[in-house]
Amino acid sequence: MAGRQDGGRRAPGPEADPWARELLDQLRPGGRDPRKVVAWLADAVTGTAGLLDGSGALLAGSPAPVDRALLADLASGRIASASCQEAGRHQRLVRVAHPDHPAVAVLAVDRADPFDRRGADIVSRTAQVLELLLAARGTATAGRRLRRATADLRLAILQLLMVEDTVSARRVAAGFWPGLLDTDTARVYVLEAYARERDRIAEECLDATRERALVVRCPAVDRHVIVLTPHDTAADQLRSVAGRRPGTFLGGSTPQRLARTATAYGQAVSALAVARFSPDHQAVYAERTHPERLMDPAALHHWATRLLRPLDRLAHHTRAELLATTRLGLEFTAVSAAKIMGVSRNTVRARMERLETLLDADLSDLTVRAVVHLALNAEAGGDDRDRADERPDVAGLADLLGGGALRGWASGLLGRLDPDARDLRRTLRAWIAEGGNAERAAQRLGFHPQTVREHVRAAEPVLERQLLAGGSDLYEAVLAHLALGTLDAPALPRTDPGPPDAPVHG
Repeated sequence: MAGRQDGGRRAPGPEADPWARELLDQLRPGGRDPRKVVAWLADAVTGTAGLLDGSGALLAGSPAPVDRALLADLASGRIASASCQEAGRHQRLVRVAHPDHPAVAVLAVDRADPFDRRGADIVSRTAQVLELLLAARGTATAGRRLRRATADLRLAILQLLMVEDTVSARRVAAGFWPGLLDTDTARVYVLEAYARERDRIAEECLDATRERALVVRCPAVDRHVIVLTPHDTAADQLRSVAGRRPGTFLGGSTPQRLARTATAYGQAVSALAVARFSPDHQAVYAERTHPERLMDPAALHHWATRLLRPLDRLAHHTRAELLATTRLGLEFTAVSAAKIMGVSRNTVRARMERLETLLDADLSDLTVRAVVHLALNAEAGGDDRDRADERPDVAGLADLLGGGALRGWASGLLGRLDPDARDLRRTLRAWIAEGGNAERAAQRLGFHPQTVREHVRAAEPVLERQLLAGGSDLYEAVLAHLALGTLDAPALPRTDPGPPDAPVHG
């Protein structure tokens, strides 16, 4: 056995010998696979070859018996190469290392004939090629890990904003993207594309915004990229990204406070539905008249505070957790809300069930969902919940829904459906009354369930609202029916404040 202390190896040159050209071919874009290189080496020397890690485990090629002490010397760097002969078997061992990485591999080559100079050169230069390939692979792996960690961090920041924890979101963002969240308001955009192109579109969004926006691959929908930007100038850049890719849609929100990122996200998704029918496949959430804007603000906040008062006896963080989870749970499915928040769907359901118990409300009823959604938005938009005590004369939900302005809005909205001979308005009312269940609505109307779905789907572009997907758009349609009295207002006994020391269950 002989060992060589120096590790110098010459780079493959343009020798006339075909093996050198074949080895260089392994570095072409179509190659670059250590396993193929090791297999080529075995054929080139008419023997067997294996690439081992520092412990002797096989990484590529064929297993080879290696002296443990010799392997340890190679792995530690004490020697760079070695050769040995035993029982008619000739073996050459070469250390394969990456100077910027602690991992070490050993190339072990066996054959029946002694290694001449040509054979030794093939082994030595193959080891150098493997070193290059392993180094490149290590760099690529590190790059992928860094990109993955950065993407996970962006998602974590978005999840904090979704649950209104702006303080923590700013703290996390400040260390990596200084100034990104130094803003009071921001817009949210959602780009929808083919799932296979999403990673590329996300990178294009990062480049287009020069990383001055929060770009996140949506955890709930594998075709969506979410972009939160505090700068309105990013809109043109995002439109450019979407515009040059066929089959890509863009929906944007209106400016919202950071604490209302979930609301902005819901607006962007709603605008995305409109974008699918727009010639340029792009849309921004319309500043349309929302029902809550037609209600007395003080009366609305007073009513919402009374409805949500049972939650006031919870610890502050628990109350905030229930409210934030329920807001998202009312906008999206439990599964989607869980992915957006980074918790399990059982956690989402448990929190919403606890809120149901505290409010004595059945959230499977669409009218209840719409009313609770109204209260949660009013609570989130209020500056001071306690100011509601200044309006003890407000009776409750009936007063809010009975205003002339609101009834006029509701009549105009649902009246858009009247010209359709299919009586879409009747179908929509029955579908809402049955909790959005097409089968039960079909039984009530004497239709086929698919007909009910088609009618509801046909009402969406007329009302300019998503209905089948649920969320804010649907709740506006529900409130319109409640305002006109075509659906019964839900009974929510908790709106009665009761005595000051009334016990709160749940």
